[in-house]
Amino acid sequence: MRGRFAPSPTGDLHLGGAFTALASYLRAKAVGDAWMVRMEDLDPPRVVPGSAARILDDLTWLGLAWDEGPGVGGPYGDYSQSRRSEKYSAAIADLEARGHVYPCTCTRAEISRAASAPHAGEEGPRYPGTCRDPSRRRAGRPASLRLRVPDDGRARIRFVDAFAGPQDEDVGAQVGDFVLLRADGVASYQLAVTVDDVAMRVEEVVRGDDLLPSTARQILLAQLLDGAPPAYAHLPMVLGPDGERLAKRHQSKWRGSTIAELREVGVTAAAILRVLGDALGFVIDEDASLGHLIESAGTTPMRPRAAWAPPREWLRPHVGDSSSR
Repeated sequence: MRGRFAPSPTGDLHLGGAFTALASYLRAKAVGDAWMVRMEDLDPPRVVPGSAARILDDLTWLGLAWDEGPGVGGPYGDYSQSRRSEKYSAAIADLEARGHVYPCTCTRAEISRAASAPHAGEEGPRYPGTCRDPSRRRAGRPASLRLRVPDDGRARIRFVDAFAGPQDEDVGAQVGDFVLLRADGVASYQLAVTVDDVAMRVEEVVRGDDLLPSTARQILLAQLLDGAPPAYAHLPMVLGPDGERLAKRHQSKWRGSTIAELREVGVTAAAILRVLGDALGFVIDEDASLGHLIESAGTTPMRPRAAWAPPREWLRPHVGDSSSR
């Protein structure tokens, strides 16, 4: 299925990102489909200068050549979200014309105090719908735009994740009306990723299972925009030696958590691909190549191991980090 890898250029490519990229690449290439790279650089203050180029260089070094994306182009570009704002504005206008959008002036503190039920994700408590009532909006405050989640049953989303299995979520009950456009004028992640996946005709999204809670919202948005949502495959976490998820925020804690750092100390691309391929459930020989992995993905179901850790010798605590000793 036509796939994509959509990193945020907020740091170098880490092992978890490479794991996701390889899984997505193999699932597309095993059936002869295109694989795309899209930069999710929507939030300028978080973008680290030069990291997009370094991510692309690491992907190239690993042998993961993209068919569409930065430096290559393609029929659905631009492949950087920072240059796609007109498409997000058009989607909001479409939703607004259908009565699905309203302004919200609530602060996070007000939402926390008013929410009737917590939301388990990273975005805070369930929004209780305060600003659905225009009389409760605060004049003079910057306003975000929220999706008015339908009350007619369309918000009950069921799908089968390739790795996580059957999922069932009532977006209205569990999340509530969610943000489409922040008060500073930046499109939300939920809106941008949905618009782009639909517009770029992505057929399968492979990503970390930390994003599984976002999926029902994205399917709902795609359906409200008359788009076809992709299939989803959420991968288990990659863990550091301390048992915590290995993510970009750990780059200052563990040296060797990024592809660039592993390259610096002489770890080969083949060695990294073998470790990642093994974690995806393939039987890997010592001389296995990327071509062998593609062949395996075409003949053997991908069965990722549960949360796993890379070789201990790859990760070393940064000097001065007493918490890792």
